[in-house]
Amino acid sequence: MKDLVSHQLVKYLENRGIKHIFGLCGHTNIAVLAVLEKSSIQFINVRHEQIASHAADGYARVTGKASVVLSHLGPGLTNAVTGVANAALDCIPMVVIAGDIPSHYYGKHPHQEVNLHADGAQCEIYRPFVKRVWRVERAELFPEIMEKAFALAENGQPGPVLVDVPMDIFSKEIDVTLFDRQLKNAKELRRPSMDNATAEEIVDRLASAKNPVIYAGGGVILARAADELRELVDHLDLPVAHSIMGKGALPDDHPFILGMTGFWGTQYINDSCRNADLILGLGTRFKEADCSSWYPEFTFDITNTKFIQIDIEVSEIGRNYPVDIGAVADLKQALGVLCNVAREKYPEGIQRESLKNEIAGARQKFKESNVEMEQSDAFPMMPERILAEVRQVLPRDAIITTDVGWNKNGVGQQFPIYEPGSILIPGGYATMGFGGPAAIGAKIAAPDKVVIALIGDGGFGQNPALLATAKHEGVAVIWLIMNNDAFGTIAGLEKAHYDTTFGTVFKKDGDSSSPDYAAIAEAYGVKGIRVNSAAEFKTILTDAIASNEPVVLDVPMINNPVPTSGHWNILDIYSPGQKVGHVSTD
Repeated sequence: MKDLVSHQLVKYLENRGIKHIFGLCGHTNIAVLAVLEKSSIQFINVRHEQIASHAADGYARVTGKASVVLSHLGPGLTNAVTGVANAALDCIPMVVIAGDIPSHYYGKHPHQEVNLHADGAQCEIYRPFVKRVWRVERAELFPEIMEKAFALAENGQPGPVLVDVPMDIFSKEIDVTLFDRQLKNAKELRRPSMDNATAEEIVDRLASAKNPVIYAGGGVILARAADELRELVDHLDLPVAHSIMGKGALPDDHPFILGMTGFWGTQYINDSCRNADLILGLGTRFKEADCSSWYPEFTFDITNTKFIQIDIEVSEIGRNYPVDIGAVADLKQALGVLCNVAREKYPEGIQRESLKNEIAGARQKFKESNVEMEQSDAFPMMPERILAEVRQVLPRDAIITTDVGWNKNGVGQQFPIYEPGSILIPGGYATMGFGGPAAIGAKIAAPDKVVIALIGDGGFGQNPALLATAKHEGVAVIWLIMNNDAFGTIAGLEKAHYDTTFGTVFKKDGDSSSPDYAAIAEAYGVKGIRVNSAAEFKTILTDAIASNEPVVLDVPMINNPVPTSGHWNILDIYSPGQKVGHVSTD
């Protein structure tokens, strides 16, 4: 029996359990869209492909499964690039299915072909950052390629893949048994664990260390290994610091959580890592901002510290710090083995009561340092007050998406997260414009959760057309625009080092040139509210959550910098030897 490839593709996706596809139409993919109309799969239509890829990214982070993006060729594929690259650098599983020119017209320069250096070469645009690129050359190869695409996206170190499909392939007939046979493959693969001998060595090293620290990265969240991490920490009383992507791996009210390290880490957290004699790195790359540009005097000091690193990807082990023990393993499996060994070898556990009290004291001291800003009646509002009142209003399991600037760095430093996977951050690519669309994907994946995007005016301005999708689909996200009339973090850097804010602030002759974001929301049919005083903010936010509809809150904010205790090498490039950081531009 034969059927059209487009029909079989949609049936295959249904059988894989795909519930949503994010994308935008084009003449190369409407054969698939026509089939989706009658499918159980919901097509989430967007007005720009970057919105599709960021929304699919947020969706995959919440579900833990590969999301699907359907793209048109040429400008459709390149519009989606930033979102796919963001997913790649944060190891988020995604399958991008892109239409392409008809295979029989390669090199003739048909409409929208990319062929400046090679015929039919549009798929090469993605090759530097996705895990694999397939261009489907024959219809009968398509079923096997799709199966491989999902397996590769979801296993090992997760990430996006691209399946590039000449539009004539979608309209060819194929023997249905070629797709049917793929259904016999296991869709959940067994993941590598850790042998007992290695686990015993690691546990003994942790138990005998004077100042051990667990350093948790985003890999803990990706592996869904937070429960196992907490069990190990609770049994051996091990302090846990984390990268920005590891935030939430342990609840921020856990007695042994230190917090985020690096440029935006606190002095106590950075010192705890710098003075550790043993660090167990879990699912982390030890990236620049998390490690104060790897300067030993700020966060990690390899002359005094031994490193153990566990990761699913071998190339991450020893990338930035040499390791005494490197183990390639799935973190959920490995931490499970470590817990079992720890209970067997140390049945009474290890108690570090004085350390617990020390951590509590440091946390309280930092909290007290922010009280004045958190309670300030200043308007535009202090960012610390915005974050404090958002946390007071939100349920413990609410999902937060961030963008960049205060919305990322300040949140990482000051905003408590209590459930693993409940904060979605653009880490590796630090993409401005991620938070708004990612919140749509998160809410679609978890419709019963409160979802709020903490996003700057610069970030929201990247993709305001996301509101069309929110309105059309009825996606009840709250976009909280922390509006400082600027690309605030960069403005603070430029002001500090060059005494100007040229190109970074949205003002002309002293007056704001920013749009009325509440009015923009209303134009899309979404409720928009401009906050006019610090006193009314909390009530407005509470009502927005209760409304269970999409809402844009435009909140004027003072552009104060996030306090820092670590270091970033860019400061030395701007102002060598002067120890200059950020300043307020208000």
